[in-house]
Amino acid sequence: SSNRNDADLTVDTMISHLTESEEQGGEDREVEQEGEVLGTRRGDVKPSSQHYHALMMFTKVDRSRSLQEKFRVAMLSLVKHGHFLEGEMLVLHFVSDQASQELGQRMLQEFLQDATFKYEISFHDVVELTHKLYPIVEAMQKHFSAGSGAYYSDSIFFLSVAMHLIMPESLTYIVQLDLDLKYRTNIRNLFQEFDKFPPGAVIGIAREMQPVYRHTFWQYRKENPNTRVGEPPPEGLPGFNSGVMLLDLSAMRESSLYNQLLKPNNVAKLADQYRFKGHLGDQDFFSMIGMEHPELFYSLACGWNRQLCTWWRDHGYGDVFQLYYRCDGPVYIYHGNCNSPIPDD
Repeated sequence: SSNRNDADLTVDTMISHLTESEEQGGEDREVEQEGEVLGTRRGDVKPSSQHYHALMMFTKVDRSRSLQEKFRVAMLSLVKHGHFLEGEMLVLHFVSDQASQELGQRMLQEFLQDATFKYEISFHDVVELTHKLYPIVEAMQKHFSAGSGAYYSDSIFFLSVAMHLIMPESLTYIVQLDLDLKYRTNIRNLFQEFDKFPPGAVIGIAREMQPVYRHTFWQYRKENPNTRVGEPPPEGLPGFNSGVMLLDLSAMRESSLYNQLLKPNNVAKLADQYRFKGHLGDQDFFSMIGMEHPELFYSLACGWNRQLCTWWRDHGYGDVFQLYYRCDGPVYIYHGNCNSPIPDD
């Protein structure tokens, strides 16, 4: 396996789903060719064969009833509200281990049977991806991982940070989604948010809706009493939540600023400057660099990642909690983080 082409996306398995008209010999077969799997969202040869790529972490699911139930809610709601145009396809990527993949394939057959859109499923081996990621993210793990943070297996929690370096160049846009989500709108609409990125922005992400970073940055805030760091919206910088992320991989590859910030000495410099020690992986990294370089991020409306966890309300931040938690406007995606129940439709 060591000599496999890096651009193979470590795809073990692909399942394609065609609508009935195509199964009955539609003329659009060329869309299905292997090489097209990684088509770009914009600027495809034909706009009629656009591929919309979404990735989810899918490890140790075989050992967790709770994760299986979350996955059911996520996929059934995605299918219920999902609509794509003729010639478009949703490509679902899962980073998985062998046991979870086998379970996932069975679950997906059930959950996707009512899908009205074409889709393709691709599983990526977590061991292979971790092997590619580790050298890139090893240095940041000590700042943003639980415990000592040097664990090889923790690298996968930084996948989004280096996605542009790990995925083939032909993949230009991808959304990364937590499993504990419930969709209330067509997921295709989420991809339209890419069109709103201002120049220089490489990642679209919603704010954190608890005073997580008010807490994490306590020392910096004490030393800088007038800082916006960790303050609530709209004026403050509350940090980000990584449950729903839009990764413009082309922009990430092209941004010299972003790639400089991945370098170990620059990560260390910022972590020291902000007195930062976190345990939330990519979310902490993005929140920290967002304090210094907000221009790298397009702020997704809170309704695209309406977090429901209230843990910090009962752990010392009850007085300010609502300033962070409130989210006006329509909810497009609920995020049942910290095992929070998600409202029924």
